[in-house]
Amino acid sequence: MLSRRFAFLDHPLPLAFAHRGGAAEGEENTAAAFGRAVELGYDYLETDVHATSDGVLLAFHDHTLDRVTDRRGRVAEQPYRVVRQARIGGVHEIPLMEDLLGDFPRARFNIDVKEAGAIGPLAEAVRRTAAHDRVCLTSFSDERLQRARAAMGREVCSSLGPRGVAALRAAAATSGYGRLLAGLARSGVPCAQVPIGFRGLRVTTRALVRTAHAIGMQVHVWTVNDADRMQRLLDLGVDGIMTDNISGLREVLDRRGLWHPGSMAA
Repeated sequence: MLSRRFAFLDHPLPLAFAHRGGAAEGEENTAAAFGRAVELGYDYLETDVHATSDGVLLAFHDHTLDRVTDRRGRVAEQPYRVVRQARIGGVHEIPLMEDLLGDFPRARFNIDVKEAGAIGPLAEAVRRTAAHDRVCLTSFSDERLQRARAAMGREVCSSLGPRGVAALRAAAATSGYGRLLAGLARSGVPCAQVPIGFRGLRVTTRALVRTAHAIGMQVHVWTVNDADRMQRLLDLGVDGIMTDNISGLREVLDRRGLWHPGSMAA
């Protein structure tokens, strides 16, 4: 069993994450989106981080500005004085991660570290805002995730990287999984954040959830926008759901008596 506890996860289950602030209900990764999620009662906000060429940390998903802003080019190749002129949806400034941590001091941020250049600026932002207990680190790169954990200066919550998720899935699918599970437990990582499926393979299964729970690990599923799928995942016993459809997830949880807004709720 995992022996470490993290304040980030200290909340009634299931956890409800506003993915990119609730991308289905307004422009994603904007201060307005995160504010709307908080007003709905969300304590958990999911976002991503990139750094500009001069080390300014942005809450932004894509490697380039092209898809969601009125400017073009890679974020990491441009200084902040240029990137700050971009407007999401032609209207909203790209928020600084440090500003979000400061402006929403009770919110808990699930942060996907998109590039290695964001690691140092993120560690500084977390330190300056004393937000170590309010962040959970995640990444699609095991190496980047390991480096981000090390840069924090003290232990913070994080999810499994891709290799850990693969090990958990293998343990759930086989009978001789004791060694795999022991290794996952020793890692001290308290949660697995997984898709429903990946490249035609089912990832989130009852067996995977049961296996994670056997070592005290939570399972959070991304990105789920359909109410019926939310219901089925809750029936499997998942511990958290990330969604763009923040009104929909709130309704599903409320009907089941599982909506637990925190002190930020309007």
